[in-house]
Amino acid sequence: MQRRLPALLLVLPALTVILFLFVLPLALSVAGAFETETGFGLDNFVKSFALYSSDMIFTLMIVGLSTCMIGLVSIAIGGYLTLGENPRAVAILRWLYRWPLFIPFIVVGQVLRTFLAKNGLMNNILVGAGLITPLQAISFLDWRGIVIAFVWKQTPFVTLLLAGAMASVDRGTIEAARNLGASRARILVEILVPQVARTLMVGLVLSFVTMMSVLSVPLMINAQSPTMLTADIAFRINAYGDYGVANALGLISLAATACVAWFYLRQSMRDRG
Repeated sequence: MQRRLPALLLVLPALTVILFLFVLPLALSVAGAFETETGFGLDNFVKSFALYSSDMIFTLMIVGLSTCMIGLVSIAIGGYLTLGENPRAVAILRWLYRWPLFIPFIVVGQVLRTFLAKNGLMNNILVGAGLITPLQAISFLDWRGIVIAFVWKQTPFVTLLLAGAMASVDRGTIEAARNLGASRARILVEILVPQVARTLMVGLVLSFVTMMSVLSVPLMINAQSPTMLTADIAFRINAYGDYGVANALGLISLAATACVAWFYLRQSMRDRG
């Protein structure tokens, strides 16, 4: 016991932070989701599904679509960084794609709000280039803007993991495929991606969880209905002080992310088995 005491003292600060900042708030939220005026029950969940069922579907569709697009773009960028034959293009791409990693979501929302608006920078560039007329300009401040924001922000994170995994793949298999006449696209799809699938899954699961918890982007880009559950949670608290429904919506979001995490853990255990 005396030998373990120094180790316990070293771990104690981290455990204290986890307990008071994560475990305790989660327990209070779970209890608050079932707490009603007459005791405990499912009234908050019934009200949540009655009022926000369309927003739940909207949230899952937006996050699911964004996750798929992040995976595809990350594979394309990571594949070119690994298989690209133009050193200058590879160096420029390696320098550029990481920049969104250092930009907070609230800044992403503000930047894309001014970029994707009807009179924003994107449409002004297209009008100035003569590609569209001012009457043809449309606003992307809807579900498309949320998807663009999520993909632009999370792709560098997944690409960073994926490119590192691809770089560690045995180059002999790649060179053998090239000698047999395989194209870069075929090498990417049939050789690289299967070997880095687990890393890709980790990045996509983490991105899914991150996007489910973002509040600033749906508030700043999509101010209409339907919207994402994070905006609904903030609305219930700020407008009505209804922490019961807000906690229920948070628990529903947690259940959605838990399903994704369970699928990943099940797949990992199956691969190891």
